Amino acid sequence: MTAFESPATREAVTERPPATRPSLRLARPYAGLLLPLTLALAWEYAVHAGWSDGRRLPPPSRIAATLLELARNGDLATHILATLARVGAGFFFGSAAGIVLGAAAGYSSLFRTLVDPTLQGLRAIPSLAWVPLFILWFGIFEESKIILIAAGVFFPVYLGVSSAIRSVDRKIVEVGQVFRLKGPQLVRRILLPAILPQVVTALRVGLGLGWMFVVAAEIMGASEGLGYLLVDGQQLGKPDEIVATIILFALIGKTSDMFLVALSRPFLRHEDSFASKGR
Repeated sequence: MTAFESPATREAVTERPPATRPSLRLARPYAGLLLPLTLALAWEYAVHAGWSDGRRLPPPSRIAATLLELARNGDLATHILATLARVGAGFFFGSAAGIVLGAAAGYSSLFRTLVDPTLQGLRAIPSLAWVPLFILWFGIFEESKIILIAAGVFFPVYLGVSSAIRSVDRKIVEVGQVFRLKGPQLVRRILLPAILPQVVTALRVGLGLGWMFVVAAEIMGASEGLGYLLVDGQQLGKPDEIVATIILFALIGKTSDMFLVALSRPFLRHEDSFASKGR
């Protein structure tokens, strides 16, 4: 211990933060269910106690009964699979195009000058404004729905990838050049690790917009899908079916986001951030 170092200072420096208990780490994913379950139980009690008739906002028991009825008929699986297929295809094509064009816009100033203003203008167009045009071009079949979802996914991925490349610290690239890294080696060992966290965030935003755009896509004359269930519930005056479909959107959308995060986690092990410390 030096003359300028007190025992308290030395203890604070050498002390490490306690490791997270395995039981708490396992319980964290389920802690997020506490708030929605509490609200659901409170609303169920309010309807049961007669404080509300539950006509406009059905209680959880009625929503669960509606889901069970749809599951028994086999309609629930059909609608979920149809929506999953559309979102999956739209997310694949939209994210692939967003990554390629976003990388080109981030790397090439000429490409950014020529193409980026047009894409930014198209990004400002509301999703429903594309619906009549896509129906006119591609009809009311699957192509128009998938293209609309892909358009919704494309723009946040494009913007996130181009911004990530442009924000890479110049000093990091210069260090790679000092070690004689060029071309693919520079991209693989310097640029990709630097932009991956932002790219994953852009993909998550694009996936969320894909779930939003699928509702607009399935309004375009779809005969199956969760968006069709929403329209069917509105036309027939079934609030329990509408709320049940909204809950399904929330559950499936959250599950797909968790799946995307789990897939990207092995590629982000190099990241030394506050969140990676397990707090």
